[in-house]
Amino acid sequence: MSTLLEAIIFKCNQKAETSYIGAQGVTNLLWAMAKLVDNGHKQTPELKGAEAVLLPLVNAKKNQFIPQHITNLLWAMAKLVDNGLKWIPGLKEAVAALLSHVSPQKANFEPQGVANLLWAMAKLVDNGQEQTPELNEAVAALLPHVNTQKDQFIPQHIANLLWAMAKLMDKGQGQTPEFNETVGALLPLVNALKDQFTSQHIANLLWAMAKLGELVELNVVISTFKSLVYRISGNPQVSRQAILMSLWGVMVCCARLSLVSNGNKNNEFERHMDELFTRLKTDFPDNEEDQSIIAMAASWLGVPCPFFPRYQTVISKPQTFFREQLQLCLPTLQIEEEKSLNFLPPVDLLLPDHNIVIEVQGPFHYVDGDCKARNGSTLLKIALLQKAGFEVIEIPVNHLGNQDSMTLCIDQIKTRVNLSAK
Repeated sequence: MSTLLEAIIFKCNQKAETSYIGAQGVTNLLWAMAKLVDNGHKQTPELKGAEAVLLPLVNAKKNQFIPQHITNLLWAMAKLVDNGLKWIPGLKEAVAALLSHVSPQKANFEPQGVANLLWAMAKLVDNGQEQTPELNEAVAALLPHVNTQKDQFIPQHIANLLWAMAKLMDKGQGQTPEFNETVGALLPLVNALKDQFTSQHIANLLWAMAKLGELVELNVVISTFKSLVYRISGNPQVSRQAILMSLWGVMVCCARLSLVSNGNKNNEFERHMDELFTRLKTDFPDNEEDQSIIAMAASWLGVPCPFFPRYQTVISKPQTFFREQLQLCLPTLQIEEEKSLNFLPPVDLLLPDHNIVIEVQGPFHYVDGDCKARNGSTLLKIALLQKAGFEVIEIPVNHLGNQDSMTLCIDQIKTRVNLSAK
């Protein structure tokens, strides 16, 4: 840490006068602090104290920031939050103030700025930022620039942008024609620049393309994964997080192949899955997401899971409503809820006497507003259950809105139950 930065941090913690610090100074200081933390410096009490003093200055000086300031500040806040900064007073206000200035200045952001801004917004959302009108407006303002500036993006920009698109969608960003066009503009660049991506870029790309599910055509997924995944599975220097992201992505690719009638290319990707899983099978992660990835890989490969994964159970209102309606029509039918099968995440409803799983699919299972194109997580869960020997019946939540659709869903289940009983 430089002597000057140490002196400023000290002054901030001594409640010294800070109004003399201009827009450029606030930007440089917060960016430098974020860079320190991102390079491994601990979030010390002194550093946190300085951040708490500087953040209100962002809101106070919001009308003085040029596009580069806005980009650097949102990047810095995303990095700080991702490295442990809590949503302290002043942070939400600072983020909101900056987001409100993105759209008015949208024509002045350079390609790197567009990429960094969308990455920062996705990272903030991933760490608890609400998808406010200011954020949604900022995203909408930047998306058209991805298409017009696509030839100017370097590999890091492309990987970060696709990761950001997938993360925003996963967190509830509404799908729009502009969103689809942005993804469509970026995908051809992946194969074109495939030899220039680092291992972390590749992990981000595999994860993002898998998360986008049926929004990305299967043939595009196959060709892209074939050109990239070997550089992860055969690289001994890849980080644990990159292995986990890549393993999840490869599983989704295998799932998509298994769900189509001519999906005969699984063996090639399953070999990569096995190689990645082997590097993690002695790992005992603390968080549920990482546990789930390893448990699902073990289930797919037919090997013992090295631990008992912990899963949260959430019973949704549509799930409860459909179960009640189904039970009224079939009073003697045994129905279990939130059951974990074969170490997999819990299913909505299980008919144990018939080996049938019913999944009531809400909007977060899809990548479109019509409940037709499923996301990667949904595709993987269905394929894993089928591979474990269960029949899976999907009930899109928009089918529960009227009696005719409800009757069709229940009739479908009656037919399957009667067939399995014979």
